[in-house]
Amino acid sequence: MFDTQHASGYRELLPGIQQKTRVFGEKTLLAEFVLRRGSALPVHAHPYEQTGYLVQGRLRLRIGDQEFEARVGDAWCIPANVDHGAHALEDAMAVEVFSPVREDYLPQ
Repeated sequence: MFDTQHASGYRELLPGIQQKTRVFGEKTLLAEFVLRRGSALPVHAHPYEQTGYLVQGRLRLRIGDQEFEARVGDAWCIPANVDHGAHALEDAMAVEVFSPVREDYLPQ
């Protein structure tokens, strides 16, 4: 499976946070997230391992009881079922891999 960059295909998850699935396979899914400055992803947990990389901007991440200010080029890994959340300190873009595949992120 291949995907080329284009402006369509984003969906709003929360105010100021958009998500687009880029590619997926049998065991992993790669998603792109665009977060507007000031937007927040509330603390939550899910059964997916989540590995991310910050492409643009700055985020304050919370994973379990740790907080981290992510800058361009920083990466993270969130184990399954661990509380986590994010706050966009600047307009930001992140790419994240989920395993197993998040069926709720599969294209319709």
